[in-house]
Amino acid sequence: MTENLFGGTLARISRATDEAGLPPFAARQVAEWIYGKGAVSFDAMTNIPRAARAFLSERYTIDVRPPVKCSESADGTKKYLFGARKGGFVEAAWIPDKDRSTLCLSVQVGCKMGCLFCMTGKQGFQGHLSAGEILNQFASLPERAKLTNIVFMGMGEPMDNIDNVLDSLEVLCEDYGYGWSPTRITVSTIGVIPGMRTFLERSKCHLAVSLHTPFAEERRRLMPIENVYPLADVLDELRGSPALRGQRRVSFEYILFDGVNDTPRHAEELARILAGIRCRVNLIPFHPIPGTPLAPSPRVVMERFEALLRAHDIITTIRHSRGQDIEAACGLLSTKELMKMRDEG
Repeated sequence: MTENLFGGTLARISRATDEAGLPPFAARQVAEWIYGKGAVSFDAMTNIPRAARAFLSERYTIDVRPPVKCSESADGTKKYLFGARKGGFVEAAWIPDKDRSTLCLSVQVGCKMGCLFCMTGKQGFQGHLSAGEILNQFASLPERAKLTNIVFMGMGEPMDNIDNVLDSLEVLCEDYGYGWSPTRITVSTIGVIPGMRTFLERSKCHLAVSLHTPFAEERRRLMPIENVYPLADVLDELRGSPALRGQRRVSFEYILFDGVNDTPRHAEELARILAGIRCRVNLIPFHPIPGTPLAPSPRVVMERFEALLRAHDIITTIRHSRGQDIEAACGLLSTKELMKMRDEG
């Protein structure tokens, strides 16, 4: 069985070119063909000897696959559905907004974390995406040339698939790959401390922590991860991280649920626990999903919450709700397709 070399770091590609008997500099040549020139066949690599190309073709593929489905919103947002290697589907969303164009990509098929407000978790965990499958969502995006930002905020928990996430970030940022600035990439977590620590040590990309309530018992009901990595420990880890000393800022994602976590008491406690952390808070409207008792907070409540945080000198932004007419909540489209596949099977 051939191995997919797309998604390989320079070190991985070097092992393949070494096997083919090529000199050390050939690894960079092959990487530039794959990432810089978009080659999907070793035969296209005209500066690589024919015998080495044949050797590589026998043992490796360059597997880049287009999306299997696209849904487009009235606001211009597009959600792409990709087939996954081990079955199932993952989603990537392209979000255009004036002079900004963002790709939200996935890192797992399903998710282990079971957050009450997330449709992906209701699928259960089906598998990690490889670095190649993560990058495929970027490389196969029809709007790729327009992109200004990438966020790892789709299906799955990035810090639970940290090795493949880090490999994909290396390819995105290094000059042998796509040459993106790490300041244009944000990776989210609900607070998986070991992976978060590794990420902060090994990547210069931005970190976003999903917080959603400052109270432990309440967070435990919304996010079972609180039983394993309490928010207090997550914040202590951030305060003590050498990687966050200086100018690097962390952001906190906070979905507002009507009557649950949107009171002045929540805002005051949030300001208290974030004191001393160089950060930004993003307030996010809730996209309702089937089978949850949660509902979105009214706009006026979100604005009051924003004002209270700003009064404590916390940089706070209310995010716009996008793509509500195309099953924008993460996991809805893939769940629908998965159920359809099961019904047909």
